[in-house]
Amino acid sequence: MTESEFLDLARTRLSPEPIGRLALARGDHDLNAGAPRARDPKRAAVLIPVVRREAGPTLLLTVRSSRLRAHSGQIAFPGGRIDESDACAWHAALREAHEEIGLEARFVERLGYSDTYLSTTGYLVTPVVGLVSEGFTLTLNPAEVTEVFEIPLAYAFDEANQELQVRCWNGHLRRFYAIAHENHYIWGVTAGILRHLYERLATKEPVA
Repeated sequence: MTESEFLDLARTRLSPEPIGRLALARGDHDLNAGAPRARDPKRAAVLIPVVRREAGPTLLLTVRSSRLRAHSGQIAFPGGRIDESDACAWHAALREAHEEIGLEARFVERLGYSDTYLSTTGYLVTPVVGLVSEGFTLTLNPAEVTEVFEIPLAYAFDEANQELQVRCWNGHLRRFYAIAHENHYIWGVTAGILRHLYERLATKEPVA
């Protein structure tokens, strides 16, 4: 997928506003019938950073620090809980990206919102897609992030690389998407958000 192709799809198929209603949220329950669904989930936001590169757009991802209590060592987008001081999900995503990896807001253009994701851990996550211009420098917060890396957007959007897997979790079989790229393994919420973004942008008919 070229940058122009991606931008054409993003500007017509992403939502201009957060898809915040709990009833419209996608999530683990899409693949797992009977998965628990929080009635009053905590609100969070993530930035899906699409980086402009000469060879084609890439996705910037982080590896969470092993010091964190939850999801340590896993791959994630920059993001976290929406604070009362945050004007909106977009501001929360930018704030978290700056706190975690030092990405400055002046390099990021908001393109729109993808499908809200309800996790089994009780978070309602608003993913906001941002186009990141080259020239930025990153400073990692070691308490939260140990590594950042990029994968080609075309690779992530290739269905051959979106593997549906099954694992036993808390005594139940759980189905989830996973994307392996070089020495990185993207799964769980992050892979689910990526899959939903792919469905919204790259399928023949826009997702409602």
